[in-house]
Amino acid sequence: MFIRTPADLGAVVRDRRKQLGLDQAELATRAGVSRKWLIGIERGRTRAELGLVLRTLDALGIRLSASIVADKRRRTSGVDIDAIVARAKGKA
Repeated sequence: MFIRTPADLGAVVRDRRKQLGLDQAELATRAGVSRKWLIGIERGRTRAELGLVLRTLDALGIRLSASIVADKRRRTSGVDIDAIVARAKGKA
């Protein structure tokens, strides 16, 4: 699975937690975070401390890897949101 958004990351965390049979409180304790923080991550919270995210992934046995995409166009969804907004405002 490619993780491209905070919501994608949250879905991975939630799915893996459930696969392991952990409730949110158990995972929060294992990762050293609060349950409230974990709920935010699972819901796709956009601002989370990277160190806590990495600790949580480690507690779930999830490894991150990075790869470089040679062509920037492959990373986009094909939708130019700026162009859509400009057209809606009548600027395009």
